[in-house]
Amino acid sequence: MKKTKLIVAIVSVALILSGGILWASDHADAPNVKTKSTDITDLYVFQGADVNNLVFVGNVQGLMSPVTTQTAAFDENTMIEFKIDNSGDHVEDLVIQCVYKGGKMYIYGPVKPGTTGLSSTVMGTAIVAVAVTPYTATTPIIASAYGITAFAGPRDDPFFFDLDQFHKITGGTATGFVDPGTDTFKGTNVMSVVVEVPKSLLNSTGKIDVWLQTKQKV
Repeated sequence: MKKTKLIVAIVSVALILSGGILWASDHADAPNVKTKSTDITDLYVFQGADVNNLVFVGNVQGLMSPVTTQTAAFDENTMIEFKIDNSGDHVEDLVIQCVYKGGKMYIYGPVKPGTTGLSSTVMGTAIVAVAVTPYTATTPIIASAYGITAFAGPRDDPFFFDLDQFHKITGGTATGFVDPGTDTFKGTNVMSVVVEVPKSLLNSTGKIDVWLQTKQKV
């Protein structure tokens, strides 16, 4: 088992299992992780097309141009970890661990963590191993096992934000956003991990709290 340590800020959401979508975004505003494999851009959690499933999306390495994306890759020393609190005490009860090695993303869990907080241990054996979809692929590569489905690879950044208008607001030269605004992230990409999990594996019938961490090997 390999221990890891926390490198970047945590991004978190809360979700009612009966439906809805929640997201959190944190693009390149932490100098210690900017442009690094540990830089989290987004966390999305939403009900799947199959209402019995929940989808977890973790995006890293944001603001990549199409040229940069062609050679972008996940880091074998970085774990992408979804943490799930199903008891309301703000401590993770389950984790979904995503570890890249040899061109594939290995998905562990949902499983009870070996440790909680800022350190993690890879738990058990991988449930799903999915090959990373190349940037030039016309069809995404998806793998499934035991009811869990996974994807890993580059994707267009789905987050919409008018950063220039935001700066005007905070600078006092504008009073609000405009409709439709300008998508600052248009044309930029992220490295994305998507894991769809049956709700029955989350041990909760109500609200869950979810946060995303990226960690590197000690």
